[in-house]
Amino acid sequence: MFPPAQWLRAYQARWLGRDLVAGITLAAYAIPVSLAYAALAGLPPQVGLYGYLLGGVGYALFGSSRHLAVGPTSAISLMVGGTVAEMAGGDVLRYGQIATLAGFVVAWLSVLAWVLRLSTLTSFISETILLGFKAGAALSIASTQLAALFGVPGGGDHFFMRVLRVCTQLGDLSPATTAVGLVALALLLVGEAVLPRKPVALMVVALSIVAVSSTPLDQAGLTLVGNVPSGLPHLGLPGLRLSDVDGVIPLALACLLLAYIEGVSAARTFAVKHRYPLDVRQELLGLGGANLLVAFGGGYPVAGGLSQSAVNDKAGAKTPLALLFASATLGLCLVFLTGLVQDLPKAVLAAIVLVAVKGLIDFPEMGRLRRVSRFEFTVAMVAFGGVLLLGILKGVLLAAVASVLMLLRRAADPHVAFLGRIPGTRRFSDLARHPDNELIEGVLAFRVESSLLYFNAENVLRAVLGRLRTESRSIRLVVCDLSASPYVDLAGARMLASLTDELVNHHASLRLAETLAEPRDLLRAEGLEAKVGTIDRFTSIADVVEHFQQEAGCR
Repeated sequence: MFPPAQWLRAYQARWLGRDLVAGITLAAYAIPVSLAYAALAGLPPQVGLYGYLLGGVGYALFGSSRHLAVGPTSAISLMVGGTVAEMAGGDVLRYGQIATLAGFVVAWLSVLAWVLRLSTLTSFISETILLGFKAGAALSIASTQLAALFGVPGGGDHFFMRVLRVCTQLGDLSPATTAVGLVALALLLVGEAVLPRKPVALMVVALSIVAVSSTPLDQAGLTLVGNVPSGLPHLGLPGLRLSDVDGVIPLALACLLLAYIEGVSAARTFAVKHRYPLDVRQELLGLGGANLLVAFGGGYPVAGGLSQSAVNDKAGAKTPLALLFASATLGLCLVFLTGLVQDLPKAVLAAIVLVAVKGLIDFPEMGRLRRVSRFEFTVAMVAFGGVLLLGILKGVLLAAVASVLMLLRRAADPHVAFLGRIPGTRRFSDLARHPDNELIEGVLAFRVESSLLYFNAENVLRAVLGRLRTESRSIRLVVCDLSASPYVDLAGARMLASLTDELVNHHASLRLAETLAEPRDLLRAEGLEAKVGTIDRFTSIADVVEHFQQEAGCR
């Protein structure tokens, strides 16, 4: 429950310098990104800094990854920005309080999920779904930054409406804002390619602040960040209770789901790279600790992300102590350096967000998915379109539902392989894949490549009876291979009993082969042995077939 007790015991003095450098580098990355994400969430710029400052401390105390960096993320920021406004009803103070309450609820939901051992539930969100969701989230986030990039009012509730609004307003764009934004965008892209391990975003921010403060650009219509209050966050409970806000629990659930999946995925990447164990259940406590501390400091939900963690790793971090050094650096910046940020153009922040989210779209993987599985590609596109049309919050929920439906669809209509004997052997395999397999006179063998459950039993029965009707041979024996069915429920057992009754009308009988332990127990308890003969772990398809042929020869 307290991972520092493990990694501090093994801490080596030579790691201290590497953790210090990594922490300062991470802080340099976090400053411009957190300012941009706070704007994306519709919150004051310092609130984004609070997310990295306090989230890093909370995660360092309870997280199990040595490299994961925690702070505001683009998807969660947009989710907060697109959801809280309606709840707040135009009240700026209430807006911030609701965002903080959401972080507080995420913290306690994380602890509850840890207590109930729900870490495995995220397995229901497939990589396919996440691929489409991330691409949709990237475009949706990018669409929110176009107005700031071109200096137009913007507006709209979803991707298509936002893009349409900006396109209709381009005639009134601000030349100075557009020029600054596009130059910043170009510098970020070039810097990312030429200086991959350097805090390029911080350099661009510093350069833009110098340009604005030393030239007449501030009089050319640029929108600036303005005054950022100095000082550390004041700790305290959220100003609202759950009963004061409708809809905060669904928001917190979506944030938790997204934060946990994103964080564990990133943490696994570095755990594999550096060969250390990752406790995915403990990650719930790490996420809870980070969000609890951030909520006490007036922030909004945070998560571990791949981009900031990559910065932490490349800078040489060895342990979560790097996060504490990053927090200390950010604390010093909040106390002494906030006055420098007031001349930062918002168009530069928009450019930072645009560059940050482009990594969410994985075109090579989409192309590969389309080649490998058209079905899964379609599912990914459903998640992609759902985010663009419905927004991030509903898109997350749609992704979860789509994952479960995809799982149920596969389980409800399992492949029923009809088998033939591999020439020269006693083994049997799928005739559809190996048409040179031998058919056994009078025998139809099949294998259900799934558990036999209440929602797929009828489909299996229909497939077998359909094959019987199309067989030109006279079938006297049907063999069901259950070696690929780890579980059979009552409905599955009764389906086999029904199949036995149906086969009587065809003057045929049913036998079971290679039945696994749990299905064997249930089928015996259901009394199926009286209809199909002995059910044991020794009988193979070849055994059943040879016994049938011997009996036929005797007759």
